[in-house]
Amino acid sequence: MLFPALSKAKNKARTIACLSNLKQLELCTHLYTLDNNDYLVPNNSVVSVSTNGAGDSLAGGESWCVGVDGRTELTPVNLTTGLLFQYNTQIGIYHCPSDQSTLETDDGQLLPQLRWRSYNMSQSINGYPEFNPELFYYIPMWSKYTRIHRPTPSSLFVFIDENADTLEDAEFGNPPAGSPYFEPNVWWDMPSSRHDQGANLSFADGHVEHWKWQAPKVFYDWIQPVEPGEMPDYLRLQNAMKQLSDD
Repeated sequence: MLFPALSKAKNKARTIACLSNLKQLELCTHLYTLDNNDYLVPNNSVVSVSTNGAGDSLAGGESWCVGVDGRTELTPVNLTTGLLFQYNTQIGIYHCPSDQSTLETDDGQLLPQLRWRSYNMSQSINGYPEFNPELFYYIPMWSKYTRIHRPTPSSLFVFIDENADTLEDAEFGNPPAGSPYFEPNVWWDMPSSRHDQGANLSFADGHVEHWKWQAPKVFYDWIQPVEPGEMPDYLRLQNAMKQLSDD
């Protein structure tokens, strides 16, 4: 009976450590906003996604993280050159202690070293307008903190503990509700379920939460249909993001 109890305690400790990481990253975003006249940190690492997998880079330039593939970032340079690193220089806060995914070579060969990054930033946060104006029209975001509404800062997630299989660029994206431009009810990016079938998130007002999913998040294909059993989870995330009607 001792081993299950120890395992449960370890998992709880890792969840708490992950929440602490996200709290630190959220603090960094607030410090950036205070230093930059209410502007949210740029979120300009975006690659295209299709049924064939991740493709070309759609946006680039200054960003909280400048990487385009978290699986093949063999050094932490994409974090240390990111706009948030100046506010907390601990590399470890970018990695979830429950994330056991390892780095890969460009041709997919697994390496023994753990990845540097486990978290992504919501597409709702200051992404790509000066680099790709068309995307801004289709995928809405806020550029200034004081403009955030519906959802309010306490309900708008900023960072999310992402599924290791979908962590490519540094932005967590999904189709806005009711969008006529994209296929509805599909995963572009998927949250993790490594914390007792749940994931951890930070929110624009500075707090963090653990969200338990009704169904495990298992990736098998890019632009993956949302299964009926996980639709409440999908809608919960969607409601914590900016929608086309929220201008």
